[in-house]
Amino acid sequence: MLSNKEKNNAHYETIISNKAEFKGDLHFSGGLQVEGRVVGNIIADESSQALVRITDTAVVEGEIRVPNIIINGHVSGNVYSSQHIELAKKAVVTGDVYYTMMEMVMGAQVNGGLIHQADVKGKKGRKAEPKATAPEAAE
Repeated sequence: MLSNKEKNNAHYETIISNKAEFKGDLHFSGGLQVEGRVVGNIIADESSQALVRITDTAVVEGEIRVPNIIINGHVSGNVYSSQHIELAKKAVVTGDVYYTMMEMVMGAQVNGGLIHQADVKGKKGRKAEPKATAPEAAE
């Protein structure tokens, strides 16, 4: 989980101002803060520790595929988080949310499904139990 200190001190290499609009798919690594409008998909390498923050003034029309996500604005599209997602008080997601670990604050809205995904890296959670083999049938 991202602590309050980590959220407030996060380093965002890229910021889309609340007076800006970006059209097209946005590929990034590191930190991205969106305060304006993005019409297109936001994508980061799943093996990275990338973080995107969608502020309360932001609007995203497209999918978000980023390991760590903080949403406090409007997103129209599916959201895929392989590590951690936080849906803050003013978050409105119209689409499905695929997550491994999630925080959802009272007031956040999801107009779609919440789909839990197993941790693909195997770092968290319990290990899968080995399947028992069935005895062979007697002839």
